[in-house]
Amino acid sequence: QVQLVETGGGLVQAGDSLRLSCTASGRTFSSYNMGWFRQAPGKEREFVAAIRWSGNSTYYADSVKGRFTVSRDNAKNTVYLQMNSLKPGDTAVYYCAAEVQQREAAMVASIRYDCWGQGTQVTVSS
Repeated sequence: QVQLVETGGGLVQAGDSLRLSCTASGRTFSSYNMGWFRQAPGKEREFVAAIRWSGNSTYYADSVKGRFTVSRDNAKNTVYLQMNSLKPGDTAVYYCAAEVQQREAAMVASIRYDCWGQGTQVTVSS
């Protein structure tokens, strides 16, 4: 059973930066496509970013493109989300997710991922 643990959330001011980390248990992390999603109070969970197992392809929501960067270090079983120029609208619980069992769905779709972390809160004040 794969377990994902997110860290790095916190309270920051608009314009600040944060880096989220998501570390996975197990020895096959390097074969997983990974995604980041977020959910704000009263809203549905939405796609933020994703990265293929090789790290060669990345995907971003339009709302974060140019500000957020997803990366991974397979030797550390960790995927990162570097968030720059944060805005109050980025306030949400951020979740990382792994595609452990291969699924036929777009990289931006939550149904592609079958293992989820517990989430980390990011709050951006104006």
